[in-house]
Amino acid sequence: MENPRPQAPAPTPPMAPLPVPVHPPIAPIPVPPPRAPAAAASTSASGGGEAGYEVSDDHRAARERHERAVQELLQRRRAYAMAVPTNDSAVRARLRRLGEPITLYGEREMERRDRLRALMVRLEADGQVDRLLRAQEDDQAAAAGAGEEDDEQIQYPFFTEGTQELLKARVDIAQYSLPRAKARIERAKRRHDDPDEDPEAEADLVVKQAGEFVLECSEIGDDRPLTGCSFSRDASMLATSSWSGMIKVWSMPQITKVATLKGHTERATDVAFSPADDCLATASADKTAKLWKPDGSLLMSFDGHLDRLARLAFHPSGMYLGTASYDKTWRLWDINTGKELLLQEGHSRNVYGVSFHPDGSLAASCGLDAYARVWDLRSGRLFFTLRGHVKPVLGVSFSPNGYLVATGSEDNFCRIWDLRKREMLYSIPAHKSLISHVKFEPQEGYYLATSSYDTKASLWSARDYKPIKSLAGHESKVTSLDISGDGQQIVTVSHDRTIKIWSCRSSTQDNAMELD
Repeated sequence: MENPRPQAPAPTPPMAPLPVPVHPPIAPIPVPPPRAPAAAASTSASGGGEAGYEVSDDHRAARERHERAVQELLQRRRAYAMAVPTNDSAVRARLRRLGEPITLYGEREMERRDRLRALMVRLEADGQVDRLLRAQEDDQAAAAGAGEEDDEQIQYPFFTEGTQELLKARVDIAQYSLPRAKARIERAKRRHDDPDEDPEAEADLVVKQAGEFVLECSEIGDDRPLTGCSFSRDASMLATSSWSGMIKVWSMPQITKVATLKGHTERATDVAFSPADDCLATASADKTAKLWKPDGSLLMSFDGHLDRLARLAFHPSGMYLGTASYDKTWRLWDINTGKELLLQEGHSRNVYGVSFHPDGSLAASCGLDAYARVWDLRSGRLFFTLRGHVKPVLGVSFSPNGYLVATGSEDNFCRIWDLRKREMLYSIPAHKSLISHVKFEPQEGYYLATSSYDTKASLWSARDYKPIKSLAGHESKVTSLDISGDGQQIVTVSHDRTIKIWSCRSSTQDNAMELD
């Protein structure tokens, strides 16, 4: 049987072409009309144009403020980029050359410089650059001329011409102080080299004895607050001053009133006994100081200050008196003639206290400018400025060793200064209120006493400045204190109108401080 042959597949009929879709024509993109310029817009906003937008008054005011702020910023940048003189005299000269007042009422240096800067910016903005350049050229020419004059002339320090009385006083002070300084230094060397001397043990004994001070007696001193107190040289008498203007002299140790000194017309501010005799000096708010005998007879009045007096002090020789005043000066007076020898300026504010070196060569003044200054009485030069307090300095005292100075201030600190190094050695946070007075123990300076408005007086060791004793007993501000010559008694006076005498319990011959 024969296999059938395979048949070929039938041919596929051809496909018909696909129809091509027909899209509608694309519409043209609309082009926005050209934007009107800013001028046209503003015209339209004001009603003068047809095309544009309207700007509100608030928007226009904000835009004007922005433009003014931008102009002020640009002017400030130009002002700070300008070269303005920093010296006040140069600023004044530039203002004078520009035809402006050199100063205005109450204007300070920085304000004057800012005014010059604003003036220069305004002139530059007004197109007056030639005027600025002319003023600058004049300044340069004046500076060059001054430089030539400095080269030609020798600059000398500033001195105030003194009198022949002052010259004689300076010579007398030098002749008085130099032998005392020599003796003090020789004694210090001898004490240091002598094996039998033991200053450390002596200092320990004095500090231990100072820790035994107790209140011995108290007495009402006046009807008004007391302001000052002073022992006589042998501690047999005591003098006090008060707001009533009266000074009272008391006999020691019972505090019996001996005399009442009347002569001041305002409150008395301080009192001091002479180290050479029994005379005493008083200071008052009536701008005068007076010299008295202990019996109440007036010897002399020292007139010359222009404002009320604060503290006063005698020179160690007893020949001169120093007074501090609120007229920003302290003055030196001759006790014998009553003439004013020296009017010393230097403080920028009121002078409150004055003190003299044990040798008599130096004087220290303190004031409400927060500075104390040490002056050389033999030459009149400023020796050292004690900078460190942040508030007025109310008390200053020299140590008997000759090189330490203590100051008390309204910042509640007592600071110790070394005259040899001309620097501050120690700062004592002594009280909770201002320190009204400060004084070294008068023999060797082994301890320091401070009085304060916190109603207390305090004793401090001069070796390490640690507290020794707090003398608490007053009910109000303690205004002043003094230490007797033998160091065995301390007197304090206060606004509570009382006088308090503090003494050592063991004030015997064995424990008393020894004198060379």
